[in-house]
Amino acid sequence: MKVISYNVNGIRAAIQKGLIEWLRASQPDVLCLQEIKATEAQVPVQLFEELGYTHHYWHPATSKKGYSGVAILSKTAPRAVQIGYGDYPHPLGDAEGRVIRADFDGVSVMSVYMPSGSSGVERQVFKMEWNHAFYAYIQHLRQSHPALLICGDYNIAHQEIDLRHPKANEKTSGFLPEERAWLSNFVASGFVDTFRHFNQEPHQYTWWSTRSNARAKNVGWRIDYHMVTETLRSTLRRSIILPEAQHSDHAPILLELQ
Repeated sequence: MKVISYNVNGIRAAIQKGLIEWLRASQPDVLCLQEIKATEAQVPVQLFEELGYTHHYWHPATSKKGYSGVAILSKTAPRAVQIGYGDYPHPLGDAEGRVIRADFDGVSVMSVYMPSGSSGVERQVFKMEWNHAFYAYIQHLRQSHPALLICGDYNIAHQEIDLRHPKANEKTSGFLPEERAWLSNFVASGFVDTFRHFNQEPHQYTWWSTRSNARAKNVGWRIDYHMVTETLRSTLRRSIILPEAQHSDHAPILLELQ
């Protein structure tokens, strides 16, 4: 199974920048999207269906139009699909469209768009509340779905190796000590950062600011992850970043499972 996760920063804009042509060449079995910024009715879904993604599931934000939202597209039908948290009593709900999951034989694939706290103190507080509630949800979910792939934009660079200027960003949302501690605790609870499972090299990033020519200079952050439960470690075959795809300020990430 080949899974690509991609924060497209607006799916309609990404399509205009060549997303469909790129997808025709890359051909993942499952495509997980974040920040779609559109409803299903606003997306030309026939373009994806013509490539074989006849099973597609959308979870746009209902709290604000043109904001956030996640999706999963697949060439094969999943056994089940969960939009949001289902019956789980998440204290913050999912009106911002941040979680969607599709269950396949042998693995449950989740597309997640974790909050950013960069716009101010209020959103940073929301981010940490959301993350702690998400952690509790995942521990609950693992009881019934022990083989999990949680991919998407975590909005946290975990270690100093995961951003170009760690010292200068110690007080910046996305690299705050409490955020990094949360992600360390998440991994320690039984998850594998699949990219670091294969690659320990520096200067490997998935997001670049649109200012100061940051992408051309590779002044970036690695904030997009394929995290799998330890039960799936033996199935890992490849986990890479695809920076040549430039339909967004993020790069897509690819994971292959046996």
